[in-house]
Amino acid sequence: MAEQTSVTLEKLVALCKRRGFVYQTADIYGGLNGVYDTGPLGTLLKRNLRNAWIKSLEATGYDILFMEGSVITPEAIWEASGHLEGFQDPMVDCTFCKHRYRADDIDLSKPCPHCGNTAWTEVRQFNLMFKTQVGAAADATSVAYLRPETAQSIFVNFKNVMNSNRVKIPFGIAQIGKAFRNEITPKQFLFRMREFEQMEMEWFCRPETAEEFFRIWCAIRKAFYADIGIAPERIRLRAHEKDELSHYSSETSDVEYQFPFGWKELEGIANRGNFDLSRHMEFSGKDLAVYDDDTKSAFVPHVVETSVGTDRLFLTILFDSYHEDTVEGETRTSLRLHPRLAPYIAAFMPLSKKIAAPLEKIYGELRQKGYMVQYDDSGSIGKRYRRQDEIGTPLCFTYDFESEQDSSVTVRNRDTMAQERISIDQIEAYIKKTLG
Repeated sequence: MAEQTSVTLEKLVALCKRRGFVYQTADIYGGLNGVYDTGPLGTLLKRNLRNAWIKSLEATGYDILFMEGSVITPEAIWEASGHLEGFQDPMVDCTFCKHRYRADDIDLSKPCPHCGNTAWTEVRQFNLMFKTQVGAAADATSVAYLRPETAQSIFVNFKNVMNSNRVKIPFGIAQIGKAFRNEITPKQFLFRMREFEQMEMEWFCRPETAEEFFRIWCAIRKAFYADIGIAPERIRLRAHEKDELSHYSSETSDVEYQFPFGWKELEGIANRGNFDLSRHMEFSGKDLAVYDDDTKSAFVPHVVETSVGTDRLFLTILFDSYHEDTVEGETRTSLRLHPRLAPYIAAFMPLSKKIAAPLEKIYGELRQKGYMVQYDDSGSIGKRYRRQDEIGTPLCFTYDFESEQDSSVTVRNRDTMAQERISIDQIEAYIKKTLG
């Protein structure tokens, strides 16, 4: 078995469509750029990623509460947060072919990559938020936006969550939810999209502890990626230079992954200070300070934020797990997903439909117990193995004619292709051991 070429974006896109991980939105109508639908296998993989993220927060032992904020939000929130004024990218158009580009993504001294002409408009700022109207009357009071990030719903609900759940500083509020950005040039498949999902946690703490907690959360979040099986040599923690920092941040570090198109951000960890709560206090007129019984004084908590895009992490997992090798002169493609992330932990394959009943029974029992397993009786055993390899199934159990005599099955490992014979009554224990 020999290793072959590395993964490319084109190969990954083809695999995602072929196996039902991701589809282009409205594909039969020509598609919608920068927006994608998640297919059955992708949905299972995303669900496992969300669960892994939630468990990683719970494993810290810290008080972290979960909430779900609304997607449609009033204009006042984004005025207070600074998004109305500052959430912009530089945009430029080619006057010949009308193609639009981010000005910081293109060399304006060179011709347009699409038509070859050099006739650029002036660079102008473009606000990335999707604007809408709420209610029947279209006036200034009905203006709302699809949220461009999930953090602000946490900040505006900070006091509600704290008072209704009787938690004390320090504690965190986390959520998983959709966000929307009208990106000028969505690109690199799922890497930059117009509709995406964020997994975000805001950690509220005393001002004097914020720097320490920033370091703690940097370490916790970097360790998460190793725990879900991403190659350590492709992950790094990069601190922002002073000229990179957002206006609200005193220190920020990105967890980055080495994609085929370079080192790119997976997750941002930022010490946001008390910027957000202070701004919402100013614009809403509501007191978001916390009273300290020990010092008999009030303070506005500081915030350490951790934010990772579910879709970008999903793409990263696919890149990192994609493998090709040569088996008997043919290319075998496999997704070497961590067993806890794989859409299916195991596939059950009767060698013949005539002897399938005992395996069908075991499969049904495991499904009832909550195991994500698949039954596959279509095609030759070799083709079934290749199919399961491509979707990342770690284990394949084959029931053959000898199984009727020795009450055993053959279990095959996705990564090594090694096979061993085990007793039928050991199947569940074998799966549990693989899941860890």
